[in-house]
Amino acid sequence: MSFLSTLFGKKEETAGNITILNKNEFATQIVANNIKPFDVRTPSEYNSGHIKNAINVDFFSSGNFNAYFEKVNKEKPVYVYCRSGARSQKAARKLLKMGFTQVYDLKGGYNSWN
Repeated sequence: MSFLSTLFGKKEETAGNITILNKNEFATQIVANNIKPFDVRTPSEYNSGHIKNAINVDFFSSGNFNAYFEKVNKEKPVYVYCRSGARSQKAARKLLKMGFTQVYDLKGGYNSWN
Protein backbone atom coordinates (compact mmCIF):
# COMPACT_ATOMS: atom_id res chain seq x y z
CA MET A 1 0.00 0.00 0.00
CA SER A 2 2.81 2.45 0.79
CA PHE A 3 4.20 1.80 -2.69
CA LEU A 4 0.92 2.96 -4.23
CA SER A 5 0.83 5.95 -1.91
CA THR A 6 4.31 6.85 -3.07
CA LEU A 7 3.29 6.50 -6.70
CA PHE A 8 0.02 8.38 -6.51
CA GLY A 9 0.48 10.52 -3.41
CA LYS A 10 0.94 14.26 -3.19
CA LYS A 11 4.04 15.56 -4.96
CA GLU A 12 6.59 16.86 -2.49
CA GLU A 13 7.77 20.44 -2.83
CA THR A 14 11.27 19.25 -1.96
CA ALA A 15 13.27 17.45 -4.64
CA GLY A 16 16.37 15.96 -3.02
CA ASN A 17 18.05 18.81 -1.22
CA ILE A 18 16.32 21.38 -3.41
CA THR A 19 13.59 23.25 -1.57
CA ILE A 20 11.01 24.88 -3.81
CA LEU A 21 9.58 28.05 -2.29
CA ASN A 22 6.58 30.06 -3.40
CA LYS A 23 6.96 33.79 -4.00
CA ASN A 24 6.12 34.80 -0.42
CA GLU A 25 8.44 32.23 1.19
CA PHE A 26 11.27 33.13 -1.20
CA ALA A 27 10.83 36.87 -0.56
CA THR A 28 10.64 36.42 3.21
CA GLN A 29 13.80 34.34 3.34
CA ILE A 30 15.95 36.56 1.10
CA VAL A 31 14.89 39.69 3.00
CA ALA A 32 15.10 38.21 6.53
CA ASN A 33 18.50 36.61 5.86
CA ASN A 34 19.90 39.43 3.68
CA ILE A 35 20.47 37.00 0.80
CA LYS A 36 21.30 37.94 -2.77
CA PRO A 37 19.50 35.42 -4.99
CA PHE A 38 21.06 34.09 -8.18
CA ASP A 39 19.23 34.84 -11.43
CA VAL A 40 20.28 32.05 -13.81
CA ARG A 41 18.70 33.65 -16.89
CA THR A 42 20.63 35.23 -19.76
CA PRO A 43 21.98 38.78 -19.34
CA SER A 44 19.30 40.17 -21.68
CA GLU A 45 16.54 38.50 -19.64
CA TYR A 46 18.13 39.82 -16.43
CA ASN A 47 18.36 43.34 -17.87
CA SER A 48 14.65 43.28 -18.76
CA GLY A 49 13.81 42.97 -15.04
CA HIS A 50 15.04 41.07 -12.00
CA ILE A 51 14.64 40.65 -8.24
CA LYS A 52 16.38 43.45 -6.33
CA ASN A 53 20.04 42.65 -5.48
CA ALA A 54 19.98 39.47 -7.60
CA ILE A 55 23.27 38.30 -9.09
CA ASN A 56 23.11 37.23 -12.73
CA VAL A 57 24.93 33.96 -13.45
CA ASP A 58 23.77 32.63 -16.83
CA PHE A 59 23.08 28.89 -16.63
CA PHE A 60 23.55 28.53 -20.40
CA SER A 61 27.11 29.83 -20.11
CA SER A 62 28.30 26.63 -18.42
CA GLY A 63 31.96 27.69 -18.22
CA ASN A 64 31.08 30.93 -16.44
CA PHE A 65 28.38 29.24 -14.35
CA ASN A 66 30.78 26.55 -13.09
CA ALA A 67 33.65 28.99 -12.53
CA TYR A 68 31.43 31.39 -10.57
CA PHE A 69 29.92 28.76 -8.28
CA GLU A 70 33.25 27.05 -7.62
CA LYS A 71 34.16 30.22 -5.66
CA VAL A 72 30.92 30.30 -3.62
CA ASN A 73 30.79 28.80 -0.10
CA LYS A 74 29.02 25.46 -0.54
CA GLU A 75 27.88 25.38 3.11
CA LYS A 76 25.74 28.53 2.78
CA PRO A 77 22.22 28.43 1.34
CA VAL A 78 21.87 29.32 -2.34
CA TYR A 79 18.67 30.83 -3.77
CA VAL A 80 18.09 30.54 -7.52
CA TYR A 81 15.41 31.54 -10.00
CA CYS A 82 14.89 31.79 -13.74
CA ARG A 83 11.97 32.84 -15.96
CA SER A 84 9.50 30.02 -15.21
CA GLY A 85 11.26 27.55 -12.90
CA ALA A 86 12.52 24.90 -15.34
CA ARG A 87 16.03 26.29 -15.87
CA SER A 88 16.53 27.03 -12.19
CA GLN A 89 15.61 23.40 -11.40
CA LYS A 90 18.42 22.28 -13.74
CA ALA A 91 20.74 24.83 -12.14
CA ALA A 92 19.75 23.63 -8.66
CA ARG A 93 20.49 19.99 -9.56
CA LYS A 94 23.85 21.04 -10.97
CA LEU A 95 24.65 22.97 -7.77
CA LEU A 96 23.89 19.86 -5.70
CA LYS A 97 26.30 17.88 -7.87
CA MET A 98 28.90 20.59 -7.27
CA GLY A 99 28.57 20.03 -3.51
CA PHE A 100 26.09 22.66 -2.36
CA THR A 101 23.98 21.41 0.53
CA GLN A 102 21.09 23.92 0.71
CA VAL A 103 19.55 25.02 -2.58
CA TYR A 104 16.30 26.99 -2.74
CA ASP A 105 14.34 27.55 -5.96
CA LEU A 106 11.58 30.07 -6.68
CA LYS A 107 8.44 28.18 -7.78
CA GLY A 108 7.26 29.59 -11.09
CA GLY A 109 10.40 31.70 -11.49
CA TYR A 110 10.44 35.42 -12.18
CA ASN A 111 7.04 35.09 -13.89
CA SER A 112 5.51 34.31 -10.48
CA TRP A 113 7.42 37.18 -8.84
CA ASN A 114 5.61 39.87 -10.82
